[in-house]
Order: sequence, then C-alpha cells, then structure tokens
Amino acid sequence: MSETEPPPVESLPSHKTLTTRIPGHSVIEELLVAHRSDPPRSAIGRLFGTRPLGTESAPWYWGALGEREVGAFLAQLGPDWTVLHAVPVGRGSSDIDHVLIGPGGVFTINTKRHAGQAVWTAKNTLMVAGQRQRHIPNAVYEAKRASKLLSAAVDHPVHVNGMVVVVGAKSLTVRGKHPDVAVVTPRQLLRSLNRQRPVLTPEQVSILRAAAARPETWHKNPQPQSDAGWLESAFHDVSRKVDQARRRRVGWALALFGTILATLSGVLPSLLLALVR
Repeated sequence: MSETEPPPVESLPSHKTLTTRIPGHSVIEELLVAHRSDPPRSAIGRLFGTRPLGTESAPWYWGALGEREVGAFLAQLGPDWTVLHAVPVGRGSSDIDHVLIGPGGVFTINTKRHAGQAVWTAKNTLMVAGQRQRHIPNAVYEAKRASKLLSAAVDHPVHVNGMVVVVGAKSLTVRGKHPDVAVVTPRQLLRSLNRQRPVLTPEQVSILRAAAARPETWHKNPQPQSDAGWLESAFHDVSRKVDQARRRRVGWALALFGTILATLSGVLPSLLLALVR
C-alpha cells in the first residue's frame, strides 16, 4: 500500500469508521435520552401493563423499529454490497438512514414507518392516510447531498439513487413512479437491489466503500460514536419492557372478556327463561 493510499476500512478503530453503526443507531440514541425523562411506572402500573414510553420517547422507539426492520432485510444482501446505517451528515444531528454501495450502484434509503396506514404515491406525491407527506422531495435532496459529498471524497462524479422504504403500512399503492426515487416496501427493496444490473467495477466499489466509511466524508464535525454493542443491549432492554407491557395489557383484556362471557353465560339463560314464562 502506498503512503497516499488510505488504510483499509477493516484496519480503522471503531470510532473512525461508520461500518460499526447498527440500524437505527441515531434514533436509538435519541430514544434513550428521551426515555430518561419518562416518569417511572408504579408497581401497580407494571402489573397492569402501563406503557413504559412517554409521548417524547415513543416516536423514537417506533422509528427505530422501522429502521431495524429495513436493516434486517439489507443484512440479506450478498458480500458484494456494503451497508452503512444512520450515517451522520451535514453539521448537526441529521443522518441518512441507510447508505448502500455495491455493483448495482450507490443508494440512500429513507425509512418511514406508517403502521397500519394506507400509503399512496404518484410521481412527486406521497399520501399517508390521505395526508400529503414530503418523503419523496426529502429523498431527492438526500440522494443529491450524498452524491455531492461522495463525489468530493473520491474526486470524481458519483451518481446516487434515492429510495423511500415504507414499513408496516396496511397497503402501498404506486400509481406513478418518480424518475429518481423508488417507493417500496422492505421486501420490494431487497428484490429491487438484487436485480440491479452492474454499473460499478469491484475497484470502484472498493474506493467508494472506503470513502463512505469515513465519518469526515459526511459530517463537518464528526462526534464520538456510542458503542454499538451497548446501544444494542440498551435498545433490547427497552423493547423487552414494551413487549412485556403489551402482553400484560392483552392478558388483562382477555381475562376481562372471559369474565364478561362467563357472567353472561350464567345470566342469559335465566333471563330467557323469565321471558318465556
């Protein structure tokens, strides 16, 4: 390796590379900060399944679930693909949910979780439950921003494709495709990437991968990164509490329903008998 050639990504310490970041990395950090301000649940509250997340922390939790679901699908891509998660970009706290680099090109993914909602899109318009959203223009901007930053890092033009991945929707209806941004479900995302015809050589992929893995490629003032293992463990702890509370609420609801049915089964025959006499 020459003196001017950057070291391979694998040789960089974890705080110097973005390859160690987990899906939802930034969102989980925000979740944990917000969760510290959530009021503690009482013993009675825990018994009856009171939700452990408040109005500030809950949106971060659901957002993290969306990014982690997409991350699980992206983990199924072959070794020719490099996947970066929660890439800090710009000057502040903004990030790109996922950046992909492989033979099929470079992609930025904007993950949007709309659980149980009907999503409709046509060209530059995207509606969620009848409400217009800016997901597509934001994805266009994100791809152009990534293109500019990567082009500067490798000193030649880099085309970046934008994608919006809709997670958990009741339905996704595509009436007209945007020329630059694909709107897909997680399963459609994986199929689409696997079908991409090669546009980059292995050497080009390697150069772009090395540039994209460096925090300074994307951010003006890269900050220290939270340890991915600790972050994963902390999120699992929160998720366990959320799931446990949900199971308890369901259990109490079923118990109440069963009690009502048992009561009615004893009362109804007596009422019917009284009516026919």
